[in-house]
Amino acid sequence: MPTRVHEFAWPDRVVVGTIGLPGARTFYLQVRAGTQIVSIALEKQQSALLAEKIDEILDQLITVEGNPFSVPTSTPIELVDNGQLEAVQEQFRTGSMSLGWDPTTAQIVIEAYAITDVDADDDESLDEGGANAAEMLLVRMPVGTARAFAKRTREIVGAGRPTCPLCGYPIDADGHICTLPEA
Repeated sequence: MPTRVHEFAWPDRVVVGTIGLPGARTFYLQVRAGTQIVSIALEKQQSALLAEKIDEILDQLITVEGNPFSVPTSTPIELVDNGQLEAVQEQFRTGSMSLGWDPTTAQIVIEAYAITDVDADDDESLDEGGANAAEMLLVRMPVGTARAFAKRTREIVGAGRPTCPLCGYPIDADGHICTLPEA
């Protein structure tokens, strides 16, 4: 079965956002170009790692002599996007992801593949790059947009439940029983 690809070469908007209360949030990577909107569900850890790795790639590119790709060291203020997610219709839940750099267009490239039965069973391995996935999202974003995306994603991930100062575990809205490590 051919893979259905949702491709965005120069998106108008690309953000991570959540639906739900801290402790029960669902994370979404949402991309829009014109009237086309695709929302895919992610794990919190996938979101955090995506932001971290995008910043690592951008920070490494800054060190290239003369910064030929005009990579910003911080988030350009005009690219800050603190808006809510638009109407969310989950296209798929993300399994494997890949992240790359396209020097010909000076864009960060995100590939996200839908979870397959193989992913869920974990008994078999996927072909290289999630080739068995029925759906995938392919997003290319310029360096400034990528920097703003990473900043927002870190903020969204960090806006969850507060951490207990004693044990370090999250504090739920309905309370917390602290499990201090024994001395």
